Amino acid sequence: HRNMGNLLKVLTCTDLEQEPNFFLDFENAQPTDAEREVWEQVDLVLKDARGVLDELQAYKGAGQEIREAIQNPSDEALQKAAWAAVVHLVGKLKKFYQFSQRLEAALHSLLGPLTSETYDDPTQHLEREQALAKQFAEILHFTLRFDELKMTNPAIQNDFSYYRRTLSRMRINNTPAEGENEVNNEMANRISLFYADATPMLKTLSDSTTKFVSENKNLPIENTTDCLSTMASVCKVMLETPEYRSRFTSEETVSFCLRVMVGVIILYDYVHPVGAFSKSSKIDMKGCIKVLRDQPPNSVEGLLNALRYTTKHLNDESTNKTIKSMLQ
Repeated sequence: HRNMGNLLKVLTCTDLEQEPNFFLDFENAQPTDAEREVWEQVDLVLKDARGVLDELQAYKGAGQEIREAIQNPSDEALQKAAWAAVVHLVGKLKKFYQFSQRLEAALHSLLGPLTSETYDDPTQHLEREQALAKQFAEILHFTLRFDELKMTNPAIQNDFSYYRRTLSRMRINNTPAEGENEVNNEMANRISLFYADATPMLKTLSDSTTKFVSENKNLPIENTTDCLSTMASVCKVMLETPEYRSRFTSEETVSFCLRVMVGVIILYDYVHPVGAFSKSSKIDMKGCIKVLRDQPPNSVEGLLNALRYTTKHLNDESTNKTIKSMLQ
C-alpha cells in the first residue's frame, strides 16, 4: 500500500444540514496506533471472508444425487452417494454459519470505537478512524455479496433439509450415521434458522447492531444510527463528487462504495426505530437512489433489488411517495 497522503481536512461546517465532506480512503486507509488492536482482530476475520465468498460462489448443491436417491428408494448405492454428497456440503454450510458468528463479533468490536464518546460527532469518528471505517465497509460489502449469492442458490436449503430428513430417518432406524458428528441437533436448528432468512448475513449484522445498542444503555442510540447515516452520506458524496470519484484508482472502488452505501441504508432501516425512509431519517434517500440510478443499469439492479425487497420500512404508509416511485 502506498503511504496514505494527508487525509483531507474535514471541511464539515457545524451546520447539521451540511453533508460530511471528506474523502474516506477505502483503498489505502492504514490503522493508527489507537485503532491497531481492534483493527488486527477484525483483519483476521476479513482475511477469511474472501474464501467464504469463493466457496459459496462455487457451491453447486447435491440436487441430482438427492433426486436419484429419492426416485430409487431401494437402491442402497444411490442413498449412500446422496448422503456422502450432502454431508460434505453441510460441512461447508456449517462453516459459513460459523463465519457469520465471527463476523458478528468483529462488527461488535468495531462499533465500540466508532460510536464512542471520544469524538463529538460521527463525521469525526469516520474521518479519524478511517481504517476501522474501511473495515466496517468491508463487512457490509461482504454481507451484501454473501446474501446475493445465497438468494440465487436454492440448493442450500434443499441440501440442508435433505440432510435433516435423512438424519432423523437414520435415528429412527438406529443406523449409525457417518458425519452426524458434523452437526448436532441444536447446531442444526441454528443453521436451519440462519438459512431460512432471505438475507442471513444482513440479519446477523442487524441483530448484532441492535444487540450492541441495547447492551450499551449509556450510549445514545443516535451514536450508532448517526454513524450509519454518516457512512451512507460519505459514500453518496464520494460517488457524486467528481473530484473525489476521480481519486479512486480502481473502478472496483466505485462498486464497493455503492454496495456499502446500500448495505448501511438497510442496516439503518433495521436498527433505527422508524427506519431509513421516514421523514426523520438522517439519510438522504432520494440522493442515494439517484446515485444508484446514475450508474450503468445492469451494474446496480441487484442493489436496487436489495433496497426494494430486503429493507424493513420501504412499504410503510409514511414512506414518501417519490421515494417509492423512484424504486419502482
